[in-house]
Amino acid sequence: MKTLLQKILKILAKAILAKYRPEIIGITGSVGKTSAKEAIYRVLASAKFKVRQNINNYNNEIGLPLTIIGAASPLNSPLGWLKVLFLAVNLLLKNDRTYPKILVLEMAADKPGDLNYLTDIAHCDIAVITSIGNSHLEFFKTLDNLKIEKATLIRKLSKSGWAVLNIDDDNVKATIKETEARVFTYGINNEVDLGGREIRIKFSSAEKEKDGFGLTFKLIRGGSFAPVFLPDIISHSGVYAALAGAAVGIIKGLNLVDISRALKKLSSPKGRMKVLAGIKNTFIIDDTYNSSPLSSVSALAALGGLTVSDQTYKYAILGDMQELGAASVAGHEAVGRAVVKNKVNILIVVGERSRDIARGAKAAGMKPDNIFHFAAPEEAGKFVKERIKTGDIVLVKGSQAMRLEKIVKEIMAEPLRASELLVRQGREWEK
Repeated sequence: MKTLLQKILKILAKAILAKYRPEIIGITGSVGKTSAKEAIYRVLASAKFKVRQNINNYNNEIGLPLTIIGAASPLNSPLGWLKVLFLAVNLLLKNDRTYPKILVLEMAADKPGDLNYLTDIAHCDIAVITSIGNSHLEFFKTLDNLKIEKATLIRKLSKSGWAVLNIDDDNVKATIKETEARVFTYGINNEVDLGGREIRIKFSSAEKEKDGFGLTFKLIRGGSFAPVFLPDIISHSGVYAALAGAAVGIIKGLNLVDISRALKKLSSPKGRMKVLAGIKNTFIIDDTYNSSPLSSVSALAALGGLTVSDQTYKYAILGDMQELGAASVAGHEAVGRAVVKNKVNILIVVGERSRDIARGAKAAGMKPDNIFHFAAPEEAGKFVKERIKTGDIVLVKGSQAMRLEKIVKEIMAEPLRASELLVRQGREWEK
């Protein structure tokens, strides 16, 4: 039944795109694609483009057609699916003048062939690759296979299209030869078409009362620049997302000043390096949406750069990273070494695979007395709730299956707002 539904949705989605002919902006990457999608949407919407982005995390063979149709998933409701099909057919029979002119579509690649399938539905005019790292290697086996898959997005562009690439990532940079389209590069560390420079993070209790947490940088293109402030964003990953949004904005004819204004309204999506108030006047960095070695190392680097006071303790609560295949042990141990490199005081690991994070941290010199292991998030949440004190910063990160948002809910200052602030709070996750 699922296969049949998938085929029907594909046919309807392609027919809708053929009729309305919106411009397609596709985004993929091992890390940062959702934040980049949000930034691109924010920049274009601020310029009054009629634009739609993926609903929730609808980035696969079912979710992408639902976004094109403009419908939420009815889950297991047969009547709900009939309503979705009716909506799609109605779009084809009538002329909906409100249909978006631009679709910003995040495209996931969980297994070989995924991007070929998704781009067959929605052929991109602009394609963005944010990063390529060790994720889903259980299915791709090697990083080279993953690079081939990710490059599908730009390989299928026409010569008049645009490949927007983060070339600070060497694996992304290597894909340039895969496309005949025009290339627009962005980054922090290299010579690029659009750069982010002079990055400064604001993070202290005094600044929180005055201006809020945030990050400032200079958006630079050629000899021109504009200052950018990203409120409530405290990692370089936020800069990369903003650069992706700005790059697409420039391609669409916007100037740096207007782009800077638009980016000030950007906020972190749920569960992606989102700063939340914790109990006892602590700070939580909620990065529980998903996890990989690359994103974990990036999150730990952000944690390492933050200080509230000399008495601040930094906690890293890290869960299993799924779908790494043969790279699992090495990937987890690398994250453990990053824990020590970034001067984390207390490491709490959750799940069986996460024991390798602990081993990596011990091998890098972390004292065993500062490392704790729990089988389930509920146990870890109660433990850290008792230990944290005023000013402490707690990073929580793990793969989706680990459900570490339960820990965040345990220690957040406003648990009644969990449905508003945290990932996976719907009825389907309660089951």
